[in-house]
Amino acid sequence: MAGEGQVIVCQTEESWNQQLEKGKESNKLIVVDFTASWCGPCKLIFPAVEELAWKLPNVTFLKVDVDELQSVAQGVGCAGNADFHFPERWENCGEIFRCQ
Repeated sequence: MAGEGQVIVCQTEESWNQQLEKGKESNKLIVVDFTASWCGPCKLIFPAVEELAWKLPNVTFLKVDVDELQSVAQGVGCAGNADFHFPERWENCGEIFRCQ
């Protein structure tokens, strides 16, 4: 389990749901980095995400591999990788920002 100021990797639907529940309970902003192991732009962006996680310890940063957790990615409307999701009202809805 990652500590404060780190990016939390969600590898199962259970861990994804746990992190959303924790965010709901703490009322913390959650930023989700949807990525893929083979994605070049994702690899380039990730160091900046890690840096933000250290600089903004009151924000929860999650990382989800779209190939490992397709159901989660599809559930929030993620159409690809290098997408950033900001869950709203702690449900599977919110804003998606795509890096192109």
